[in-house]
Amino acid sequence: MRILLAEDDSVLADGLTRSLRQSGYAIDCVRNGQEADTALSTQEFDLLILDLGLPKLSGLEVLRRLRARSSLLPVLILTAADSIEQRVNGLDLGADDYMAKPFALSELEARVRALVRRGAGGGATVIRHGPLSYDQVGRSAYINEQMLDLSARELGLLEILLARTGRLVSKEQLVDHLCEWGEEVSNNAIEVYVHRLRKKIEVGGVRIATVRGLGYCLEKFTEAARASAEAEARADTGNASK
Repeated sequence: MRILLAEDDSVLADGLTRSLRQSGYAIDCVRNGQEADTALSTQEFDLLILDLGLPKLSGLEVLRRLRARSSLLPVLILTAADSIEQRVNGLDLGADDYMAKPFALSELEARVRALVRRGAGGGATVIRHGPLSYDQVGRSAYINEQMLDLSARELGLLEILLARTGRLVSKEQLVDHLCEWGEEVSNNAIEVYVHRLRKKIEVGGVRIATVRGLGYCLEKFTEAARASAEAEARADTGNASK
């Protein structure tokens, strides 16, 4: 899950970024309202954590512009403890939740999990693709109920491929999804992540097809693919025993 954090307090922003990254989220951090509005206009996110006291463009104006674009992005606003009027205005403009500073990181993370579930429709948060299952909230993947050891980038790659199963995902889309705001990810790096992910999921018959020069596609799962993967696994076992 990709989160945009708009917070001008560098100490708080750094603490939140570290904590949320340790929980498996991809965090993009901006320090003023103008950067937040630009990021929201040009990138895709799963959640916005928005400080209302931002320079250059207020948090309330960022929120107003976001909702004017008909965006349904979940928004958690951060406000000073005594700014009741700001909290009310934020909720009236379409914020989904708020937290008053100071707050406990554990509570913020719990609210983030709740908003992410709500943004996913409030229903099942596990995506299944043949023997592969992916828990969107816990950010964990399994093949035949065995947990896969995936890096944050590999998880991000799996997320976007699962969301577009059977459709081409360009390298540019992968770069936008995987990179953090202001950070660059090269096409060569994308190829490395795809290669690593393939080695971990294709043992179950889940296939990532390469469309040369264009991008990648997570193929629709079939029992034939499962049978082929099982046959390959048996052959590998037989060869290893010789």
